[in-house]
Amino acid sequence: MNDTPAGRQLDVHLHLLDRQVVDREGRLVCKVDDLELERGADGALYVAAILVGPRAWGPRIGGRLGVWFSSIAERMARREMKRIDFALVQDIGSSITVSSTRADLDAEPLETWVDEHVIARLPGSGHESE
Repeated sequence: MNDTPAGRQLDVHLHLLDRQVVDREGRLVCKVDDLELERGADGALYVAAILVGPRAWGPRIGGRLGVWFSSIAERMARREMKRIDFALVQDIGSSITVSSTRADLDAEPLETWVDEHVIARLPGSGHESE
């Protein structure tokens, strides 16, 4: 018997990273900022989880900017990095569909806070007429 998890081979850069994640009702949840990989019994790497938010994204971009993003996110979130178990993924296409709802996933409240308290205050960020 083969211990290899059922699935298909993916190019993580092409098929997963930076894709939008939508819930079973078609609502935007988040975007894929990084991935958690596990090594299977056969020695191959498998995607275990989708990592979400600045704490996941910071190390991926690297440098001082990446450290800054990660540090700010860690101070504000004060909890572990948000992750979505890859077993919840139903479909991988132009977006990644998961079998749960956005509310159940609680993907990244920090992004919502930044949108409301930082981005919304920038001139030109809204849809006001000029």
